[in-house]
Amino acid sequence: MGNGHLQYCPHALHRLPPMSVEIAQHFLSQHPAVSEIDLILVDTSGVLRGKRVRAATLETVFREGIRLPCSTFSMDINGNIVYDTGFILESGEADFNCLPVAHTLTPVPWSDSTAQVLISMVEADGSPFFADPRGVLERVLNRLQAKGLTPCVAVELEFYLLDRAMGDNGPQPAKSQLTGRRSSQTGVYAISELEDFAPVLRAITDACAQQGIATHTLVAESSPGHYEINLAHQSDVLAAADHAVMFKRVVKSLAIAHGLDATFMAKPLTGRSGSGLHVHVSLLNEAGNNVFQAADDAPAGSERLGWAIAGLCEAMPESMAIFAPNSNSFRRYREGAFVPVAPCWGVNNRTTALRIPLGDPGATRFEHRVPGADANIYLTLAAILAGLDYGLEQRLKPPTLTQGNAYDQYPSSLPRTWREALTRFDQGTILKDYFGKDYCHVYSRCKWAEQAQMAGIVSPTEHEWYLYGV
Repeated sequence: MGNGHLQYCPHALHRLPPMSVEIAQHFLSQHPAVSEIDLILVDTSGVLRGKRVRAATLETVFREGIRLPCSTFSMDINGNIVYDTGFILESGEADFNCLPVAHTLTPVPWSDSTAQVLISMVEADGSPFFADPRGVLERVLNRLQAKGLTPCVAVELEFYLLDRAMGDNGPQPAKSQLTGRRSSQTGVYAISELEDFAPVLRAITDACAQQGIATHTLVAESSPGHYEINLAHQSDVLAAADHAVMFKRVVKSLAIAHGLDATFMAKPLTGRSGSGLHVHVSLLNEAGNNVFQAADDAPAGSERLGWAIAGLCEAMPESMAIFAPNSNSFRRYREGAFVPVAPCWGVNNRTTALRIPLGDPGATRFEHRVPGADANIYLTLAAILAGLDYGLEQRLKPPTLTQGNAYDQYPSSLPRTWREALTRFDQGTILKDYFGKDYCHVYSRCKWAEQAQMAGIVSPTEHEWYLYGV
């Protein structure tokens, strides 16, 4: 692996425009109670890393940035450095500059004295650091924008509210904040399920509003304590991803503040539904028109939507390592659970991987239903947009439109294990073209290292089944 991108210069400063410093000054003047700032860098697995600094340091951060080691992007989920990615020891584990993402500077509603801002790592020339997932998304976006195309995206995230105390078999759904009882019923779309946790759910949506995260809909999902909140659609894809990152922190932090836990783990409870990350995408041209809208307003959309669908289907197998980034992720995929197991598409059909929702023809879009809630949002959007653009560039013919139950028509063909997904990722060519071969090497090495560790762990169930039975 080449290391030409590692242009480390220990004295390089990236001075931002004076306006950036004014943003920090204005923020501090408006929030005098804030005494510390969390500087948040999102790593390969979506874990929030970074530094906490005193408020007096904020102006310097907005003027010059702040340095963090490049190894931040060469870690497994537990923070263990993976050294064979090819840029850690080779660079002397160099520090690189990180710049603030100005629109994410906001108070933290669950702490009167704390604020937060996302940061992104940059190379010596100020361009996005090759291994920063946010930079990967930015590179993919640039390819679409160079063609005069602007994606609009909306993100839907599912999560569980859990009891702080473990049950006999591990995590358990939280007891109702209203009744104190623990439900065992499937309450999908039930208003009573929203009332059970109204205090924490209201606190979550209020905190989102305070942080500039526009939420759209809240629904109860098909298991106790299982919810989905939809974020509003945006034509600024990077901002949409930033807001999804901030949203997950809001949910987890406010659950704790209410004496609960929250998780975006794909399959936290045996026998219960998993948590997905559903992404809606439409595509605008330079005139602001949706190129997915059919000339005759047909629900299946335009020819260009068909090309995009075809590209998404072709890229889906190698993208599974992004959409399902860990061992647990693959427990979510099973037939009949409204979770896709094959690359297919349909109109108003939730058994397919790619659903074309009904609605205003001007808002024609696809919903990508494959990713889990545990996926890195930047990489997920990058993989989706890469597949979309690949289909447009190649003018691929889409598969036959699915009518009826996709599970009866298509055998399970997407990778169903972590090893298979990583192998398909390594063999793929589409994401290497869009993400860069160097980045795909880093991601692969980090995930293979994590997979190897997980494969060596002996679980309690193995003890229960085999310790005395063999």
